Amino acid sequence: MNGSRVLIYSHDSFGLGHLRRCREIAHGLVGAFPDMSVLILSGSPIIGSFDFRTRTDFVRVPGVIKLRNGDYTSLKLKMDIDHILKLRGAIIERTAEVFEPDVFIVDKEPLGLRGEVARTLKRLKRRGTRLVLGLRDVMDEPAQLAPEWKRKRVLPALRDLYDDIWVYGLPEIHDPLEGIDLPADVRAKMTYTGYLRRAAPQGAVSERIQALVEGDPYILATTGGGGDGEELIDWVIQAYEQHGNRLPHRAVLVLGPFMSREARERFGARAHKLDRVDTITFDARIETLMAGAEGVVAMGGYNTFCEILSLDKRAIIVPRTEPRLEQFIRADRADKLGLVRMLLDPGPERSAAAMADALVALAGQAPPSAAMPSSMLDGLEAVARLVGAELDRRNRRTVLSPAPAGDNTAEPDTDNAWTDDAGPLDIKRRAAP
Repeated sequence: MNGSRVLIYSHDSFGLGHLRRCREIAHGLVGAFPDMSVLILSGSPIIGSFDFRTRTDFVRVPGVIKLRNGDYTSLKLKMDIDHILKLRGAIIERTAEVFEPDVFIVDKEPLGLRGEVARTLKRLKRRGTRLVLGLRDVMDEPAQLAPEWKRKRVLPALRDLYDDIWVYGLPEIHDPLEGIDLPADVRAKMTYTGYLRRAAPQGAVSERIQALVEGDPYILATTGGGGDGEELIDWVIQAYEQHGNRLPHRAVLVLGPFMSREARERFGARAHKLDRVDTITFDARIETLMAGAEGVVAMGGYNTFCEILSLDKRAIIVPRTEPRLEQFIRADRADKLGLVRMLLDPGPERSAAAMADALVALAGQAPPSAAMPSSMLDGLEAVARLVGAELDRRNRRTVLSPAPAGDNTAEPDTDNAWTDDAGPLDIKRRAAP
């Protein structure tokens, strides 16, 4: 085979976060290695809306969605969830078998959605692929994450299958596995890469984006995918409805592709009555809007946080607190470090005046660069160094010790129960090479 290969898995049952993170990593890798191909496995229903760089492509597995009771169901096909997951697992396994990656990066879910990548991990382990678990900076509060990972029987996979655990953040912000009783040898696999730097996309943008950017100065309010962003949008619109005369800039609201049609129509009708509020649902080059904004109001998901830091935007973060505390933990720590301002949503008692006051004060807020550690946005470079080190090791093994015929490697046992008797933990954090 010619060229190196990296396979990335993203379960993508809902939202944009996992897909966008994986896409940035893929683009960073093909930019660093001119002979590399990167393939993304994703269940996102809108992955085809994004542009991909040369030597980067995707395979879309059948989509699923998570119901309010925690169960999953098929997004499009008239099939029960067990059948869908069996189909997804077969596509993932066959893709990995044919693609033959040098490195396999699994995003966030160690065994995939309900264990759908377990067989693929075992197969690739036997053929010598480097197996990497990639984690965002914050997963959830320890009281939630520890029992969840125990239920999913994650520890045996971390111990027996994965070679590395990459954290796309810094320990100064958070340890994503805080509170989990990890054996020292598993903890030693962790590398903090720094956050993934973002840039406004180059080239032409849509006429709608161009018109919004070229108008008067604006504040951007963004919900990411939008599936849980109605409260944020409502709060910002309330501020303009009741206190618009004292707000210094117009507002551009990005509702998100997963916000319900009814909510989008309702917010669009309210915004239409206001002279200085515009709405847009989704655009694959939405970063252009953030690059041109005077400031940002957002929920504080991982990707939006990376964009705020990368584009050095003054920001108000209104984190969700249900069903996970991920956004709150990130926003609270970033607020204390002086990177952003956190504003908690009090619920039905929210005051339009409180949001208006925050928007007025935004202009006097220090930008993230005033408090940002120098290595905070080195994530893509660190990932490239880590992958490069693995490719060098593989090349040395090929030259010094050709692989013997046959494959007698024993299959790791990933079915052991969760254990908590691994002894004292080594919590020393390693820097990326």
